[in-house]
Amino acid sequence: METGIRILLLTALLAALTGCASVRDWFHQRAERRAERRAAEAQRTEPRESEPPQDESAPPRVIEPEVSRRKITVPRIRSSNVELGLNYGALSIEDFGTNPVYGITAGYHITEDFFFQAEAGRSRGGRTSFETLGGNIQLLTESERRFTYYDLSLGYNFLPGEAFIGRGIAMTNAFYLLGGIGGTDFAGDTKFTVNFGAGYRIVPADWLAVHVTVQDRVFQSSLLGNTKLTNNLEARIGTTVFF
Repeated sequence: METGIRILLLTALLAALTGCASVRDWFHQRAERRAERRAAEAQRTEPRESEPPQDESAPPRVIEPEVSRRKITVPRIRSSNVELGLNYGALSIEDFGTNPVYGITAGYHITEDFFFQAEAGRSRGGRTSFETLGGNIQLLTESERRFTYYDLSLGYNFLPGEAFIGRGIAMTNAFYLLGGIGGTDFAGDTKFTVNFGAGYRIVPADWLAVHVTVQDRVFQSSLLGNTKLTNNLEARIGTTVFF
């Protein structure tokens, strides 16, 4: 009986010793795993040498672009209001035929819409049908056939815009109306003259303009025995320079 009790106690003692060893091994392994996790977390939170810790109180860094500046040439835009020019065309003097005419023009632009224009031109009257059919009959001398006009007109620009030549060239242009008064020296007399007409202006450069103008110069004449108003139509082309 005593022998059986001893054997039972020895068996229980051996089982207890074996269980304690297993428990120690389990605690030991768990402690190692905790140490490994702490080492890994410490390695992740440790700042890298290449990236020093940033100071939160420091202002953010401003990136300045390195762009080379271009040289810009500012165009010179003329603001001239005075223009001077020459013109040439044809003048139909009533009862005296159509003859070449040439002259000068001076203009002053008051605003973008209105301008003054002064003109002077010269032409020459031909032979009337009465002189041609009458043979040697001469109504006027050679000096009296000289036709000289001078006038001052007010102009109005309307329909301003641009004229396109091809795809890459655009020029400023405008139609304009003219009306004014002046004088005409013809047939040995100076006659009060009223003129009116219209024209077209195109500006190929900021200092140059090309004009096409049609005008009627009306004055009273009694050369052929009766007094009447004569219409003297002029068509001309000219160029002007701005100053």
